[in-house]
Order: sequence, then C-alpha cells, then structure tokens
Amino acid sequence: MTNPQAKLQELKIHLIEVNDLEAANALLYWDQSTYMPEGGAAARARQSATLSKIAHERFTDPGIGKLLDNLRPYEESLPYDADDASLIRITRREYERAVKVPPAFMAELTSHQADSYQVWAAARPQNDFARVQPYLEKMLDLSRKYSDFFLGETPGYEHIADPLIDVADYGMKASTVSARFAELRGQLVPLVEAITAQQPADDTCLHRHFPEAGQWTFGLDIARVIGYDFGRGRLDKTHHPFTTEFSIGDVRITTRVDEHDLRNALFSTIHEAGHAMYEQGVNPDYEGTPLAGGTSSGVHESQSRLWENVVGRSRGFWQFYYPKLQAVFPDALADVPLDSFYRSINKVQRSLIRTEADEVTYNLHVMLRFDLELALLEGKLAVRDLPEAWRARYEADLGAFPADDKDGVMQDVHWYGGIIGGVFQGYTLGNIMSGLFWEAALRAHPEIPGEIAQGQCGTLLGWLQDNIYRHGSKYTANELIERVTGGPLTIEPYIRYLRTKYGELYEL
Repeated sequence: MTNPQAKLQELKIHLIEVNDLEAANALLYWDQSTYMPEGGAAARARQSATLSKIAHERFTDPGIGKLLDNLRPYEESLPYDADDASLIRITRREYERAVKVPPAFMAELTSHQADSYQVWAAARPQNDFARVQPYLEKMLDLSRKYSDFFLGETPGYEHIADPLIDVADYGMKASTVSARFAELRGQLVPLVEAITAQQPADDTCLHRHFPEAGQWTFGLDIARVIGYDFGRGRLDKTHHPFTTEFSIGDVRITTRVDEHDLRNALFSTIHEAGHAMYEQGVNPDYEGTPLAGGTSSGVHESQSRLWENVVGRSRGFWQFYYPKLQAVFPDALADVPLDSFYRSINKVQRSLIRTEADEVTYNLHVMLRFDLELALLEGKLAVRDLPEAWRARYEADLGAFPADDKDGVMQDVHWYGGIIGGVFQGYTLGNIMSGLFWEAALRAHPEIPGEIAQGQCGTLLGWLQDNIYRHGSKYTANELIERVTGGPLTIEPYIRYLRTKYGELYEL
C-alpha cells in the first residue's frame, strides 16, 4: 500500500459513523428503561429498528470490506498487538460476522426486542407469563434464525448456541462452557451443602427500613470512592439494573431501590459501577471504534463481580465504610455490630432470585439458565413448558420452589429484551475470571487489602486500568487472561477465594 494511514483514517470515519448510530440507539434503550412513558413503546420499537437497520447497513457496506482487504498487508507488517493491527483485525472479525446477517433481520430483531421488553416490564409485576409467552416464542424463533445464518458456513461452530455465545464471549462454545460449568459445579455443590447444613446467618438487619434518599446518597458516594467518574456518567433507577455506554466520556449506570432490602440498591450500584469503570478506563484513542468497550461478556462481568463481591463484600471494605453507613441509617443499624453486618451481607442460602443470590450459590442460578437456553434452542423444551421446567430445576438444584412466575421464569429481563442463547454464561465465566485477576493484582500489590481497609481503592483500580481496562477489546478473553495471569482460564483461584472467605465465615 502506498498510503495505509489514509486508508486507515477512511476506515475510522466509517466506523465512527456506525458507532454514532449505535450510541443513539443505546440512548433510546436507556430512555426506555428509565424515563420513557408507556405510551412511547410502539414508536420506540420502530425508532430502534430504524437505527439498528441503518447502522447494520453502514457497517456491512462493501466499501468497508474493500478497505479491510486493502489494509491487510499493512496489518500483517505490524506486531500483532499494535493498535492499528488490532483495530483492523477486530473490525474484520465483526464485519465478517455482520455481513452474514441481513439488515432487514436486524431491524425485525431490534423492533421485537423493544416490544418484548415493554410487555415484560408490564407483565412481570402482574405475574402474567401468558401475556409475554408469544413474545418469548418469537424471540426464540429469531434467536434460532440468527444462529442459522452461521451454522454450516462458519468453521468451528458445532452447536446451534455457538454463534450466539460467540457474540458475547468470542471463542467460547457450548461444549467448552458446559465442560467448565460441570467442573465448577463439582466444587460448588459440596460447599453449598456444607454451609447450608448449618444454622443460617441472621440477616434481618438488612430488612429494616432504609429510606430511599439515604440509600441513594450512600450509593452515589460508594460508587465515587471506588472510582466511578460522575463527570462521565450518572446513576438512575430502572426495573433491571444495567450499564450503557454512549462514549468513553458518557457511561451510565442504573439501579433499583427497595426500602426494606439494603442490599438491592447498594450492591447493584457497586456492580454496575464495576462495569462502567471498565468502559471509562478504555484508551481514549479507541473512541468510536470496535476497540472501545470490553473484551467479552465474561471479562466485563469479572469487573462488576470483583468490585461487588471481592471488594464490596469484604470485611476490610466495611471496617472503613460501615460507620459511615450507620451514620446514614442510625435507627436501623446503630445496634448492629460490624460482625453481624458482615455475616448478613455474606449469608449463604438456597434462594430464588439470581440477582440477590450469594456468591456461593450464584453460579448454580446461572448454570440452570444456560442449560434451559440450550434445551430451548435444541427444541427439547417448548416455551409453554418453560415455567414448569424452571420450577423443577430450581427445586432440584437449589432446593427452592418459585411460588409464581414473577420470581421464577420472568425474573430476568435477558430473554425478553435480548436473545435466547449466549446470554448467561458470561456471569459465571466472569466470576471465574474475577478470582484469576484478583490473585494477579495481589501478586503485584500485596498491600491492596490493607489499603481497602483504609478506604483506599486507588492501587487496585490503577492495576485494573493498566492491565485490563485500557486495552478495550484489543485482546480476546483468553489472550487477556494469558497476558495478565501468565496462564489459561482455570477455576482454581476462584475456588480458593470462596473456600478461604466462606471457610472462615462458616468455620468449615
């Protein structure tokens, strides 16, 4: 090539335009999930579909494919991890996936996702699965159609779920995820049984009256002190907490508040701040390109779970912040000692709600959802039979039986506002990775736990920014893990973390 920089700049101009369209669509979703009146639902579905279709058409323009072909010699002349080489490589990967999906299909999928989300948001409080069932059946049909665009044409895909998993966790397959989950289950089930055989911790102190204003103020303060930049973000209320990015300079988080459950807003705020700090920490040079944003669903979740659990539920963290929490809620917590509070926020029990589950049982919630997704996609389970299958799995896996669909099959938004397949595995992969990254951070900085006990999170945040955040999606999850830890993905650090923490709590 005579002038690769000119071609690269031309490619970036195209990519930024696509990113702007996607960001506008994300803003519509954020608005729909926070402030939009119910009357806007029909128009919002149309608007989202239009933007999705245009963005898909622009990204799959043959001109981008030609630019990528022209830039291949330049890419091959550079080191693998050079920014320019990485941008070309990751864009090509995304482009080759996108061109297999017709724009009309993307418009139909996006429109249905918006419609389905709105129906779910109204139907769930009414415990009305029948109302959302036809939307879920269509979502399953669309998910299968998406997968069909790839099966038989893309090397390496063996299962109908593989193309769907690849979207969120590139390089993972249904077979490898299932094998990893089986390995983890073998370690978790005995630990859950040993803990739940004991007298459960008394967590009634978390269910006293905690006025919303105090929860909101404290949540804002905690998000700020761990490193979330409110100059480039904000916190709002929603049905199901999420993080969304419009740019590296605008990454927003949401939460929900229950005045009789202190955990809800507090830990979901820390969780979403973990996601957002990852996005805020990406190299600013990647703005508007496929390099901006996290590597995968699993790596993203590793950050939210690390901050929520490894830091936010640690004894050291609350040695410093618990007196401040007591000052906000003196009527509710003045008579509750730190030890009781610490045991309460780490109570292990067989429960129904994934987002409220403790660290030890949480992955069992994820695994059963992953299995149900596979069964739906394979045609072994019909949507009409999903509520009963859900109840049966909860009773078998967690010894808990949902009394209704609201807290059963309708509790998570994912299948109603997204696709079915490739959705849930990232949560458990993220937990596994959080153990890997935490151990790596402690090897580099053994002083981190002591600093956290003094209310200082800067060393940990700085290490994460240097080793994970700034790279954006430059590396695959497996490449990043190898680079950061010196080895492959393994469950051992995560299991060590759980056994150490809960072995001490429950004297195992």
